[in-house]
Amino acid sequence: MKIGVISDTHLNVSNDRLEKIVGDYFRDVDLILHAGDIVELDILNAFKGVDVYAVSGNMDHDSVRKVFPEKWILEIEGRRIGLVHGWGSPFGLEEKIMREFENVECIVYGHTHRAMNEVRDGILLFNPGSPTDQRFAKHNSVGILDIGKEITGRIIYLDD
Repeated sequence: MKIGVISDTHLNVSNDRLEKIVGDYFRDVDLILHAGDIVELDILNAFKGVDVYAVSGNMDHDSVRKVFPEKWILEIEGRRIGLVHGWGSPFGLEEKIMREFENVECIVYGHTHRAMNEVRDGILLFNPGSPTDQRFAKHNSVGILDIGKEITGRIIYLDD
């Protein structure tokens, strides 16, 4: 199974850039995980035709918070994946989010806008970065999770 992973879109409405990113990098995914800071529900129109599982983030409007939880454990292909946005200082964030979940193989998160694809204590920590915002990172990015015998992730750095 191939999963598109995105976070921190920080848009009120979908735009041509986001729709191009989805078309270029998520055209053959089975589903999409959005790790929060969607801001407005209209953004989800960019993912038309693909199931989206999302959580709310600290910058999301009430319309998003009413629809999506702050954290979620998803069972996909028999694998447990934690999905959360993150909060507070980016320093030590991975340790904080790891305490939020038990018995997961992967935690997908956002908040920092910096891509991360690293295994710690047997758990894949996966942050796709932000496809639209460069306040806290030099490059925009999205990610792909592949679920087979293992869960593996790859970060896709976007061309400007």
